[in-house]
Amino acid sequence: MIDSLLKLFLICLVRFLLLRDRFIVAIRDLLKMAEKSKILIIGSTGNIGKYIVEASAKAGHPTFALVRESTVSDPKKAAILESFKNLGVTFLYGDLYNHQLLVDAIKQVDVVISTVAGKLVGDQVKIIAAIKAAGNIKRFLPSEFGSDVDRAHAVEPAASHLRTKAGIRRAIEAEGIPYAFIVSHGFASYFLNNLGDSSSTTPPRVKIAIPGDGNPKAIFVKEEDIAAYTIKAADDPRTLNKIVYLRPPANTLSYNEMVSLWEKKIGKTLEKIYTPEAQLLKNIQEAPMPLNLYMSLAHSTFVKGSHTNFEIEASFGVEATELYPDVKYTTTDEYLDQFV
Repeated sequence: MIDSLLKLFLICLVRFLLLRDRFIVAIRDLLKMAEKSKILIIGSTGNIGKYIVEASAKAGHPTFALVRESTVSDPKKAAILESFKNLGVTFLYGDLYNHQLLVDAIKQVDVVISTVAGKLVGDQVKIIAAIKAAGNIKRFLPSEFGSDVDRAHAVEPAASHLRTKAGIRRAIEAEGIPYAFIVSHGFASYFLNNLGDSSSTTPPRVKIAIPGDGNPKAIFVKEEDIAAYTIKAADDPRTLNKIVYLRPPANTLSYNEMVSLWEKKIGKTLEKIYTPEAQLLKNIQEAPMPLNLYMSLAHSTFVKGSHTNFEIEASFGVEATELYPDVKYTTTDEYLDQFV
């Protein structure tokens, strides 16, 4: 009888200790969550926005997505929104053009990240106005995710596009809003999926057109990696009022080097057609929108070398892979494996 009672007591004690430990872990996790910055993503269902929402939630940040009421009923967005729900993301209703709803949403968070599409970049002045009205934001990351708009060399129509982004930078600075500008350079899926061959969904296996001489270095980063670095930088004191550059060493390659890497993978030499700069500029002038925009961005990247033709100085910038060596980014070599 005594032995049975002792066994029961010991079992109950073990269960109590296990429950106590789980309770302590749960409380610790809640405290960690409480310490994490609350992050609002505007443009959350877009090309890069959805990855940033996911990265924020998985990093333990209380994550909020600004969505239009019409988006919730859009069948094309259903899968994305469902994935957000599964990650515990909170939906806040509003858009750039309802000032009060935007202010109300911003008041609930610490950090605002904008990922709005190109045609809405200029309208980010409305986010700036709402941030000023809310008065509580610790950091604003506007929608850039490309070349450094203050240092890129571009012809029209890319030049106007970059000036619009630069104008948003100046507006943020003028209002004294704490910021971090993310210069992620190229999205891997935009270029590496076909190595610039717009007629194909995979890299070419016969011939390839190369702008200029193919020697300036360019940088392409997988979207999930861009999101991971963005969330790391979102409230890091080291990135306050800095430009955060993503320059993964293994992804900093010339056009010629990328083609050579692909040739080694497929065991075949491609026919290379080099297009002189003068011809490229003529092609840009004659091309319709939006093709001329893409071509002018390619000219800036592959001929003018706008991704890498300057040094990052501590006075204005930091490099993400140096700040966050724990992030395991996908290399260009690894990315191209999926197409072999």
